[in-house]
Amino acid sequence: MATDTQSLHTRCGTAFTSLLVTAAGVAVAAGCSPAQAKPPAGADQAAPATTYIAHLAPLNTKTTGTSAGGEVTFSIRGDSLTITTDATGLPKDLTHWQHFHGFKDGKDATCPAGTADANGDGVVDLIETEPAAGTTMVPFNDDPVAMDIPKDTYPKSTAAGTLHYQKTVSLSAMQAAFGKAFNGQKLELDKRVVFLHGVSPDTKLAASVASLGPIPAQVTIPIACGKITRVK
Repeated sequence: MATDTQSLHTRCGTAFTSLLVTAAGVAVAAGCSPAQAKPPAGADQAAPATTYIAHLAPLNTKTTGTSAGGEVTFSIRGDSLTITTDATGLPKDLTHWQHFHGFKDGKDATCPAGTADANGDGVVDLIETEPAAGTTMVPFNDDPVAMDIPKDTYPKSTAAGTLHYQKTVSLSAMQAAFGKAFNGQKLELDKRVVFLHGVSPDTKLAASVASLGPIPAQVTIPIACGKITRVK
């Protein structure tokens, strides 16, 4: 997009009132008052939304035994950012971590190809995604603005392997938290990618499948990825 965190500005319109001064027969144009310039209640809801979508494609299907897909939508209206995930084909009855990833220097992120499996163990693990996709940035859990990646309040898939998540946050608060964490960077959603993660904890993985610190690789293994693009 042109500017991910562009704020909605309201300006006074061109309407005016003509007062008929009978003594002089002159029409006087009255300008907009401060009260007229104030945005009406519900202006955020009335404003057109800016929308970004990441279409999810499966990763590591030999390991997951499924073919994950779906989409993640980012809708910006005024100071509201709504993140919505609708996914299918996930490992069932399981909490799935989900985030957008990107580069701290603002470089464009992409989803990794199968060739990202640098050690040839049959799995593109979280660490192997970094050359293409960068680092984990914003979690889609119960409090994205807190930027608490390990906080285990991520959504859980159903018995049918579907997942729905929706959260609305303050855009300005999200941008402030993001800038603080990443050296003043803007959100710039269209430079990011979305990952869904996680397989059953009893899934057998090679010892070479890497993760973050003590977090089990079964939790962080990428199972779907999508590039975020602006659609309107």
